[in-house]
Amino acid sequence: MDKGARFENAAIQKPEIRFIYNQRMTLKQALAQAVETLTRNDVGSPRMNAEVLLMFVLNCDRAYLYAHSERELTEAEASRYDECIARRSSGIPSQYITGHQEFWGLDLIVSPAVLIPRPETEHVIEVVLELLKQHPVERPRIVDVGTGSGAIALALAQSIPSADVLAVDLSREALDLAQANAARLQLERVRFAQSDVLTNVDLDASFDFVVSNPPYVALSEADKVQDVVKKFEPKMAVFAGEHGLDVIQKLIPQSRAALKPGGWIVMEIGFSMSEAVMALLSEWNDVHAVPDLAGIPRVIVARKP
Repeated sequence: MDKGARFENAAIQKPEIRFIYNQRMTLKQALAQAVETLTRNDVGSPRMNAEVLLMFVLNCDRAYLYAHSERELTEAEASRYDECIARRSSGIPSQYITGHQEFWGLDLIVSPAVLIPRPETEHVIEVVLELLKQHPVERPRIVDVGTGSGAIALALAQSIPSADVLAVDLSREALDLAQANAARLQLERVRFAQSDVLTNVDLDASFDFVVSNPPYVALSEADKVQDVVKKFEPKMAVFAGEHGLDVIQKLIPQSRAALKPGGWIVMEIGFSMSEAVMALLSEWNDVHAVPDLAGIPRVIVARKP
């Protein structure tokens, strides 16, 4: 069994609670009952979740659900859908149930060992591509710090075929999953290494980019984090000390040692962190924040002198 299959099979586990679906139900009826169950259990976007999980069970797309709405579920399909809805009703993210999440057009395997890639992290990719357009490098060397599922590293490798990409993470389990994603996406040229930030990387001033979506939530603000994140996503990928800066404070000086003169650090930050992070980059050049679609500073960019 390959790593991808191992992680996908591990994504479905028996729930402790069941919401029995009649195996004679049509797809339309099963969806309606699933939406009702998810709504009753305060799950956000109940219809979207119900559809995603049914598409997963049937291995089909959304168009199939509605083109074949009168098709009856088999007993096995009804049982599996029942398990999925029960798990989602207990709070488990749908991505950890299906074992998949899309990022930058890539189908990534995810598990509770890694943070679920978010759409806002795609701004990191956009910033790097724009910087390369403005400051071309023939064969850019890139290191992705805290790679998790490999989302940023693999998106950049796909978008920049000439790039030499190294992805590091402290978690061995996360690295195994990221390597499985690289293999599935035929991006095996991405290299992986276990490292606490850049501690185990040769800091030889040879990289053009250090990119990262580091943990940045302050322990003092844990009460503001969604319950689903606190309960199910890896704490080491979310929290970073009392003020949320523990990892970033280590990353910045290590990045300076790793980058070529004129190289760039590009990292995602949390809400209201831009001033504190830019203050840590006071000796760098071209320091600025890039906002997300909501106008919130989302990515910090700085250039090594």
